[in-house]
Amino acid sequence: MSAVVSLNAGSSSIKFAVFTLDRDHVPTLSGGGKIERIGMAPILTIRSVDGTVIEQKTWKDGQALTHAELLSWLFDWARIHLDGREIAAIGHRVVHGGPDFAVPRLVDEALLGKLESFNALAPLHQPHNLAAISAIAKLAPGLPQVACFDTAFHHDRPRIATRFAIPRALHDQGIRRYGFHGLSYEYISKRLAELDPGLAAGRVIVAHLGNGASLCAMASGRSVDTTMGFTALDGLVMGTRCGAIDPGVVLHLQTQVGMTAHQVESLLYKQSGLLGVSELSSDMRALSASDRPEAQEAIELFCWRAAREMGALAATLGGVDGVVFTAGIGENHADVRARICRRLEWLGARLCETANARGEPVISLPDSKIKLWVIPTDEERMIALHTASLLQDGAR
Repeated sequence: MSAVVSLNAGSSSIKFAVFTLDRDHVPTLSGGGKIERIGMAPILTIRSVDGTVIEQKTWKDGQALTHAELLSWLFDWARIHLDGREIAAIGHRVVHGGPDFAVPRLVDEALLGKLESFNALAPLHQPHNLAAISAIAKLAPGLPQVACFDTAFHHDRPRIATRFAIPRALHDQGIRRYGFHGLSYEYISKRLAELDPGLAAGRVIVAHLGNGASLCAMASGRSVDTTMGFTALDGLVMGTRCGAIDPGVVLHLQTQVGMTAHQVESLLYKQSGLLGVSELSSDMRALSASDRPEAQEAIELFCWRAAREMGALAATLGGVDGVVFTAGIGENHADVRARICRRLEWLGARLCETANARGEPVISLPDSKIKLWVIPTDEERMIALHTASLLQDGAR
Protein backbone atom coordinates (compact mmCIF):
# COMPACT_ATOMS: atom_id res chain seq x y z
CA MET A 1 0.00 0.00 0.00
CA SER A 2 1.33 3.44 -0.89
CA ALA A 3 0.87 6.93 0.51
CA VAL A 4 1.50 10.53 -0.45
CA VAL A 5 2.59 13.26 1.90
CA SER A 6 1.42 16.87 1.68
CA LEU A 7 4.01 19.32 2.95
CA ASN A 8 3.58 23.03 3.66
CA ALA A 9 6.84 24.59 4.86
CA GLY A 10 6.65 28.14 6.20
CA SER A 11 9.14 30.48 7.83
CA SER A 12 8.65 29.08 11.36
CA SER A 13 6.53 25.98 10.83
CA ILE A 14 6.15 22.84 8.75
CA LYS A 15 2.65 21.38 8.32
CA PHE A 16 2.29 17.86 6.95
CA ALA A 17 -0.38 15.27 6.27
CA VAL A 18 -0.19 11.61 5.19
CA PHE A 19 -2.79 10.23 2.78
CA THR A 20 -3.16 6.55 1.96
CA LEU A 21 -3.91 5.80 -1.70
CA ASP A 22 -6.45 3.19 -2.72
CA ARG A 23 -6.32 1.21 -5.98
CA ASP A 24 -7.74 4.17 -7.89
CA HIS A 25 -5.21 6.58 -6.33
CA VAL A 26 -7.91 8.25 -4.25
CA PRO A 27 -6.24 9.71 -1.13
CA THR A 28 -7.63 9.12 2.35
CA LEU A 29 -6.22 11.02 5.32
CA SER A 30 -4.25 8.81 7.72
CA GLY A 31 -2.77 11.46 9.99
CA GLY A 32 -0.65 14.56 10.09
CA GLY A 33 0.81 17.26 12.22
CA LYS A 34 2.99 20.30 12.53
CA ILE A 35 6.41 21.44 13.63
CA GLU A 36 6.08 24.93 15.13
CA ARG A 37 8.42 27.55 16.61
CA ILE A 38 11.28 26.75 14.23
CA GLY A 39 14.18 29.02 15.07
CA MET A 40 13.20 29.14 18.74
CA ALA A 41 12.31 25.91 20.54
CA PRO A 42 10.70 23.66 17.89
CA ILE A 43 7.62 21.69 18.93
CA LEU A 44 6.43 18.65 16.99
CA THR A 45 2.91 17.26 17.25
CA ILE A 46 1.68 14.31 15.19
CA ARG A 47 -1.96 13.24 15.30
CA SER A 48 -3.88 10.25 13.99
CA VAL A 49 -6.87 10.75 11.74
CA ASP A 50 -9.19 10.93 14.78
CA GLY A 51 -7.12 13.69 16.36
CA THR A 52 -5.32 11.56 18.93
CA VAL A 53 -1.76 12.73 19.62
CA ILE A 54 0.58 9.88 18.70
CA GLU A 55 3.88 11.74 18.94
CA GLN A 56 4.98 14.93 20.67
CA LYS A 57 8.49 16.27 20.93
CA THR A 58 10.13 19.56 21.96
CA TRP A 59 13.66 20.61 21.11
CA LYS A 60 14.23 23.03 24.02
CA ASP A 61 17.70 23.98 22.82
CA GLY A 62 16.82 23.78 19.15
CA GLN A 63 17.21 27.40 18.11
CA ALA A 64 19.85 26.47 15.56
CA LEU A 65 17.92 23.55 14.03
CA THR A 66 17.17 24.13 10.36
CA HIS A 67 14.13 23.10 8.37
CA ALA A 68 16.29 20.46 6.68
CA GLU A 69 17.41 18.93 10.00
CA LEU A 70 13.85 18.81 11.32
CA LEU A 71 12.60 17.27 8.08
CA SER A 72 15.34 14.64 8.36
CA TRP A 73 14.12 13.72 11.85
CA LEU A 74 10.52 13.60 10.61
CA PHE A 75 11.50 11.47 7.60
CA ASP A 76 13.23 8.94 9.84
CA TRP A 77 10.20 8.81 12.14
CA ALA A 78 7.87 8.24 9.18
CA ARG A 79 9.93 5.34 7.85
CA ILE A 80 9.38 3.51 11.14
CA HIS A 81 5.71 4.37 11.68
CA LEU A 82 4.13 4.07 8.23
CA ASP A 83 2.78 0.58 9.03
CA GLY A 84 3.93 -1.00 5.80
CA ARG A 85 2.91 1.88 3.57
CA GLU A 86 5.47 3.22 1.13
CA ILE A 87 5.72 6.93 0.40
CA ALA A 88 5.05 7.22 -3.32
CA ALA A 89 5.53 10.99 -3.59
CA ILE A 90 5.56 14.23 -1.65
CA GLY A 91 3.44 17.18 -2.70
CA HIS A 92 4.48 20.68 -1.71
CA ARG A 93 2.64 23.94 -1.40
CA VAL A 94 4.70 26.42 -3.43
CA VAL A 95 3.36 29.92 -2.96
CA HIS A 96 4.51 31.52 -6.21
CA GLY A 97 4.36 29.96 -9.66
CA GLY A 98 4.93 33.19 -11.54
CA PRO A 99 3.32 33.80 -14.94
CA ASP A 100 4.19 30.39 -16.39
CA PHE A 101 2.94 27.64 -14.08
CA ALA A 102 -0.80 27.08 -14.12
CA VAL A 103 -0.90 23.41 -13.06
CA PRO A 104 1.05 21.24 -10.59
CA ARG A 105 4.42 20.03 -11.84
CA LEU A 106 6.85 17.26 -11.04
CA VAL A 107 9.97 18.89 -9.65
CA ASP A 108 13.29 18.70 -11.45
CA GLU A 109 16.40 20.88 -11.28
CA ALA A 110 15.23 23.17 -14.08
CA LEU A 111 11.89 23.81 -12.39
CA LEU A 112 13.53 24.40 -9.02
CA GLY A 113 15.87 26.96 -10.55
CA LYS A 114 12.96 28.78 -12.17
CA LEU A 115 11.00 28.84 -8.92
CA GLU A 116 13.97 30.24 -7.04
CA SER A 117 13.77 33.31 -9.27
CA PHE A 118 10.40 34.07 -7.63
CA ASN A 119 11.83 34.19 -4.09
CA ALA A 120 11.81 37.98 -4.04
CA LEU A 121 8.09 37.97 -4.86
CA ALA A 122 7.19 35.90 -1.79
CA PRO A 123 10.09 36.34 0.65
CA LEU A 124 8.23 34.98 3.69
CA HIS A 125 7.15 31.76 1.99
CA GLN A 126 8.90 30.78 -1.26
CA PRO A 127 12.43 30.23 0.07
CA HIS A 128 11.11 27.89 2.78
CA ASN A 129 8.86 26.03 0.32
CA LEU A 130 11.84 25.38 -1.92
CA ALA A 131 14.22 24.59 0.94
CA ALA A 132 11.89 21.74 1.94
CA ILE A 133 11.98 20.38 -1.63
CA SER A 134 15.78 20.51 -1.65
CA ALA A 135 15.98 18.84 1.76
CA ILE A 136 13.73 15.95 0.68
CA ALA A 137 15.74 15.55 -2.54
CA LYS A 138 18.85 14.93 -0.43
CA LEU A 139 17.06 12.57 1.97
CA ALA A 140 15.38 10.53 -0.78
CA PRO A 141 16.90 11.36 -4.19
CA GLY A 142 14.58 9.13 -6.21
CA LEU A 143 11.33 10.13 -4.54
CA PRO A 144 8.96 12.08 -6.84
CA GLN A 145 8.09 15.55 -5.60
CA VAL A 146 5.23 17.68 -6.88
CA ALA A 147 5.01 21.47 -6.73
CA CYS A 148 1.45 22.73 -6.25
CA PHE A 149 1.23 26.47 -6.84
CA ASP A 150 -0.85 28.88 -4.79
CA THR A 151 -1.05 31.20 -7.79
CA ALA A 152 -2.32 28.59 -10.26
CA PHE A 153 -6.05 28.86 -9.45
CA HIS A 154 -5.99 32.52 -10.50
CA HIS A 155 -4.04 31.94 -13.68
CA ASP A 156 -6.99 32.12 -16.08
CA ARG A 157 -8.58 35.32 -14.76
CA PRO A 158 -9.52 38.01 -17.28
CA ARG A 159 -6.35 39.74 -18.47
CA ILE A 160 -7.54 43.11 -17.19
CA ALA A 161 -7.60 41.70 -13.65
CA THR A 162 -3.87 40.97 -13.81
CA ARG A 163 -2.72 44.48 -14.72
CA PHE A 164 -1.27 47.36 -12.76
CA ALA A 165 -1.41 50.80 -14.39
CA ILE A 166 2.33 50.79 -15.07
CA PRO A 167 4.30 50.76 -18.35
CA ARG A 168 3.53 47.71 -20.46
CA ALA A 169 7.17 46.65 -20.54
CA LEU A 170 7.12 46.13 -16.77
CA HIS A 171 3.96 44.02 -17.01
CA ASP A 172 5.64 41.93 -19.68
CA GLN A 173 8.58 41.42 -17.29
CA GLY A 174 6.21 39.82 -14.77
CA ILE A 175 5.12 42.73 -12.59
CA ARG A 176 1.42 41.94 -12.48
CA ARG A 177 -1.33 40.81 -10.14
CA TYR A 178 -1.02 37.07 -9.48
CA GLY A 179 -3.26 36.28 -6.51
CA PHE A 180 -2.56 33.69 -3.81
CA HIS A 181 -4.30 31.18 -1.48
CA GLY A 182 -5.18 29.34 -4.67
CA LEU A 183 -5.02 25.85 -3.16
CA SER A 184 -7.52 26.91 -0.51
CA TYR A 185 -9.82 28.49 -3.06
CA GLU A 186 -9.57 25.47 -5.35
CA TYR A 187 -10.60 23.19 -2.48
CA ILE A 188 -13.52 25.45 -1.50
CA SER A 189 -14.69 25.59 -5.12
CA LYS A 190 -14.63 21.79 -5.26
CA ARG A 191 -16.31 21.38 -1.87
CA LEU A 192 -19.02 23.97 -2.53
CA ALA A 193 -19.92 22.15 -5.74
CA GLU A 194 -20.59 19.07 -3.59
CA LEU A 195 -22.53 20.90 -0.87
CA ASP A 196 -24.52 23.42 -2.92
CA PRO A 197 -24.17 22.87 -6.69
CA GLY A 198 -26.57 25.67 -7.54
CA LEU A 199 -24.62 28.25 -5.59
CA ALA A 200 -21.28 26.93 -6.89
CA ALA A 201 -22.51 27.59 -10.42
CA GLY A 202 -23.24 31.22 -9.53
CA ARG A 203 -21.34 34.26 -8.24
CA VAL A 204 -19.52 33.62 -4.98
CA ILE A 205 -17.03 35.54 -2.85
CA VAL A 206 -14.79 33.29 -0.77
CA ALA A 207 -13.15 34.88 2.27
CA HIS A 208 -9.94 33.12 3.28
CA LEU A 209 -9.43 34.84 6.62
CA GLY A 210 -6.43 33.81 8.68
CA ASN A 211 -3.03 35.15 9.61
CA GLY A 212 -2.78 35.62 5.87
CA ALA A 213 -6.08 36.88 4.46
CA SER A 214 -7.57 37.42 1.03
CA LEU A 215 -10.81 37.28 -0.93
CA CYS A 216 -11.59 35.57 -4.22
CA ALA A 217 -14.48 36.36 -6.56
CA MET A 218 -15.62 33.18 -8.33
CA ALA A 219 -18.01 32.71 -11.21
CA SER A 220 -19.04 29.09 -11.84
CA GLY A 221 -16.24 27.96 -9.56
CA ARG A 222 -13.45 29.82 -11.36
CA SER A 223 -11.42 32.77 -10.13
CA VAL A 224 -12.42 36.09 -11.66
CA ASP A 225 -10.70 38.48 -9.27
CA THR A 226 -8.85 38.43 -5.97
CA THR A 227 -7.49 40.90 -3.44
CA MET A 228 -3.84 39.81 -3.35
CA GLY A 229 -1.70 41.03 -6.20
CA PHE A 230 2.01 40.99 -7.07
CA THR A 231 2.86 39.62 -3.62
CA ALA A 232 1.04 38.17 -0.63
CA LEU A 233 1.40 41.59 1.03
CA ASP A 234 -1.49 43.15 -0.90
CA GLY A 235 -5.18 43.32 -0.11
CA LEU A 236 -6.77 42.80 3.30
CA VAL A 237 -5.47 43.52 6.78
CA MET A 238 -3.60 40.42 7.98
CA GLY A 239 -1.91 39.19 11.15
CA THR A 240 1.34 41.10 10.65
CA ARG A 241 0.96 42.33 7.05
CA CYS A 242 -0.53 45.71 6.22
CA GLY A 243 -2.48 44.76 3.11
CA ALA A 244 -3.16 47.39 0.44
CA ILE A 245 -1.34 50.64 1.18
CA ASP A 246 -0.75 53.89 -0.69
CA PRO A 247 2.61 53.38 -2.47
CA GLY A 248 3.40 56.95 -1.46
CA VAL A 249 3.75 55.69 2.11
CA VAL A 250 6.61 53.43 1.03
CA LEU A 251 8.31 56.34 -0.76
CA HIS A 252 7.82 58.57 2.30
CA LEU A 253 9.32 55.99 4.66
CA GLN A 254 12.41 55.76 2.49
CA THR A 255 12.93 59.35 1.35
CA GLN A 256 11.70 61.27 4.40
CA VAL A 257 11.95 58.89 7.37
CA GLY A 258 15.22 57.42 6.13
CA MET A 259 14.28 53.75 6.33
CA THR A 260 16.11 51.26 4.13
CA ALA A 261 14.26 48.96 1.74
CA HIS A 262 14.93 46.06 4.11
CA GLN A 263 13.51 48.01 7.06
CA VAL A 264 10.38 48.90 5.09
CA GLU A 265 9.96 45.27 4.04
CA SER A 266 10.18 44.14 7.67
CA LEU A 267 7.74 46.84 8.76
CA LEU A 268 5.08 45.98 6.19
CA TYR A 269 5.42 42.20 6.37
CA LYS A 270 6.16 41.56 10.05
CA GLN A 271 5.19 44.58 12.18
CA SER A 272 1.91 45.78 10.68
CA GLY A 273 -1.62 44.37 10.32
CA LEU A 274 -3.45 43.34 13.46
CA LEU A 275 -0.19 43.41 15.42
CA GLY A 276 0.72 46.91 14.35
CA VAL A 277 -2.70 48.44 14.96
CA SER A 278 -3.34 46.69 18.28
CA GLU A 279 0.24 46.86 19.59
CA LEU A 280 -0.75 43.65 21.36
CA SER A 281 -0.95 40.59 19.12
CA SER A 282 -1.44 39.26 15.60
CA ASP A 283 -3.77 36.56 16.98
CA MET A 284 -7.48 37.32 16.63
CA ARG A 285 -8.18 35.20 19.71
CA ALA A 286 -5.98 37.40 21.89
CA LEU A 287 -7.51 40.57 20.45
CA SER A 288 -11.05 39.31 20.98
CA ALA A 289 -10.25 38.56 24.64
CA SER A 290 -8.76 42.03 25.21
CA ASP A 291 -10.72 45.11 26.30
CA ARG A 292 -8.01 47.47 25.08
CA PRO A 293 -9.40 50.01 22.58
CA GLU A 294 -6.43 49.40 20.27
CA ALA A 295 -7.31 45.71 20.08
CA GLN A 296 -10.93 46.46 19.25
CA GLU A 297 -9.86 48.98 16.61
CA ALA A 298 -7.68 46.33 14.98
CA ILE A 299 -10.63 43.91 14.80
CA GLU A 300 -12.92 46.59 13.40
CA LEU A 301 -10.37 47.60 10.77
CA PHE A 302 -9.94 43.94 9.76
CA CYS A 303 -13.71 43.54 9.30
CA TRP A 304 -14.24 46.93 7.64
CA ARG A 305 -11.55 46.27 5.06
CA ALA A 306 -12.90 42.79 4.32
CA ALA A 307 -16.43 44.11 3.76
CA ARG A 308 -15.11 47.03 1.72
CA GLU A 309 -13.22 44.70 -0.63
CA MET A 310 -16.24 42.42 -0.90
CA GLY A 311 -18.14 45.39 -2.27
CA ALA A 312 -15.47 45.83 -4.93
CA LEU A 313 -15.59 42.15 -5.87
CA ALA A 314 -19.39 42.33 -6.05
CA ALA A 315 -18.92 44.97 -8.75
CA THR A 316 -16.51 42.69 -10.61
CA LEU A 317 -19.02 39.84 -10.52
CA GLY A 318 -22.03 42.02 -11.32
CA GLY A 319 -23.73 40.86 -8.12
CA VAL A 320 -23.26 38.18 -5.47
CA ASP A 321 -25.18 34.97 -4.81
CA GLY A 322 -23.16 33.77 -1.86
CA VAL A 323 -20.27 34.33 0.52
CA VAL A 324 -18.12 31.53 1.96
CA PHE A 325 -15.97 32.04 5.08
CA THR A 326 -12.95 29.81 5.51
CA ALA A 327 -9.47 29.50 7.14
CA GLY A 328 -8.60 30.04 10.80
CA ILE A 329 -10.48 33.27 11.48
CA GLY A 330 -13.22 32.69 8.91
CA GLU A 331 -14.03 29.26 10.30
CA ASN A 332 -13.73 29.98 14.03
CA HIS A 333 -14.59 33.60 14.83
CA ALA A 334 -18.34 34.17 14.86
CA ASP A 335 -17.96 37.82 15.89
CA VAL A 336 -15.74 38.59 12.89
CA ARG A 337 -18.21 36.91 10.53
CA ALA A 338 -21.08 38.84 12.11
CA ARG A 339 -19.32 42.20 11.79
CA ILE A 340 -18.57 41.57 8.13
CA CYS A 341 -22.06 40.29 7.30
CA ARG A 342 -23.72 43.33 8.89
CA ARG A 343 -21.78 45.48 6.46
CA LEU A 344 -23.14 43.37 3.59
CA GLU A 345 -26.80 43.98 4.36
CA TRP A 346 -26.96 46.46 1.47
CA LEU A 347 -26.34 43.45 -0.80
CA GLY A 348 -29.23 41.56 0.79
CA ALA A 349 -27.23 39.49 3.27
CA ARG A 350 -29.16 38.49 6.38
CA LEU A 351 -27.23 36.65 9.05
CA CYS A 352 -28.78 34.03 11.33
CA GLU A 353 -27.16 34.99 14.62
CA THR A 354 -27.94 31.62 16.21
CA ALA A 355 -26.48 29.53 13.38
CA ASN A 356 -23.45 31.80 13.27
CA ALA A 357 -22.83 31.52 17.01
CA ARG A 358 -23.06 27.71 16.77
CA GLY A 359 -20.66 27.60 13.83
CA GLU A 360 -23.15 25.85 11.56
CA PRO A 361 -22.28 25.43 7.85
CA VAL A 362 -25.09 27.73 6.64
CA ILE A 363 -25.33 30.96 8.65
CA SER A 364 -27.81 32.94 6.53
CA LEU A 365 -31.53 33.32 7.21
CA PRO A 366 -33.95 31.68 4.76
CA ASP A 367 -34.96 35.05 3.29
CA SER A 368 -31.38 36.26 2.79
CA LYS A 369 -30.68 37.20 -0.81
CA ILE A 370 -27.12 35.99 -0.32
CA LYS A 371 -26.31 32.53 1.00
CA LEU A 372 -23.72 32.63 3.77
CA TRP A 373 -21.61 29.52 4.28
CA VAL A 374 -18.78 28.45 6.60
CA ILE A 375 -16.66 25.73 4.98
CA PRO A 376 -13.36 24.48 6.47
CA THR A 377 -10.56 24.59 3.95
CA ASP A 378 -8.13 21.73 3.37
CA GLU A 379 -5.06 22.74 1.39
CA GLU A 380 -3.28 19.52 2.36
CA ARG A 381 -6.01 17.39 0.76
CA MET A 382 -5.87 19.52 -2.38
CA ILE A 383 -2.12 18.96 -2.58
CA ALA A 384 -2.65 15.21 -2.08
CA LEU A 385 -5.25 15.10 -4.86
CA HIS A 386 -2.91 16.84 -7.28
CA THR A 387 0.03 14.63 -6.30
CA ALA A 388 -1.99 11.42 -6.65
CA SER A 389 -3.31 12.58 -10.02
CA LEU A 390 0.19 13.20 -11.37
CA LEU A 391 1.31 9.79 -10.11
CA GLN A 392 -1.61 8.13 -11.85
CA ASP A 393 -0.92 10.02 -15.09
CA GLY A 394 2.69 8.89 -14.94
CA ALA A 395 1.65 5.27 -14.47
CA ARG A 396 -0.52 5.24 -17.58
